[in-house]
Amino acid sequence: MTGHKIITIGREFGSGGHEIGQKLADRLGIPLYDHRLVSMAAEALGVRTEDAERVDESSLNTFVASYTMTPGMYTDFINAASYIPSFETDVYRKQTEIIRSLAQKGPCVIVGRCADYVLKDRAECINVFICADKEDRKKRIMELYGLTERKAAERIRKTDKERRYYYEVHTGQDWGSIRSHQMLLNVSMLGIDKIVDILAMIYNA
Repeated sequence: MTGHKIITIGREFGSGGHEIGQKLADRLGIPLYDHRLVSMAAEALGVRTEDAERVDESSLNTFVASYTMTPGMYTDFINAASYIPSFETDVYRKQTEIIRSLAQKGPCVIVGRCADYVLKDRAECINVFICADKEDRKKRIMELYGLTERKAAERIRKTDKERRYYYEVHTGQDWGSIRSHQMLLNVSMLGIDKIVDILAMIYNA
């Protein structure tokens, strides 16, 4: 099958990116690949899913956790492949292979896992980054996980930091920047359903 479209979604933690991906996939009648990519990579590597989960979208965390880094500093680690634990590299490479294979097979929505970068050479790939105001993200995480406001804020900071590390180390691009993505869509301004409408319209154009 050729000429089909792929939608990749990057997202801030708590922005509703997964929900947007699920609603969009349901609307379009195409598969969604999100956390399932972890178990698929684990199965292909012959390792436990729990082990693969520990390095999912958090590459280099143990190495750089003690550093205070500005966005531009992440690129200093890109060529330092020897510092990346081999297991983390293996999981990333396997997920990359799986993403490319899925994109070849047919249309789908892929959330996270540097899919926009992995599929950057596909003209039919639509990539978007979902963001939201911090207060809205905190409220969403508090409701989803039953956390206090302080705990929700801590979890947002930690998860965003992990996702930034993972994306920027593996791609050399700025996570969440308009220079790295075709579109940035703000849930706080547009709402989840409106964003699904927008992406469905672009997909069907």
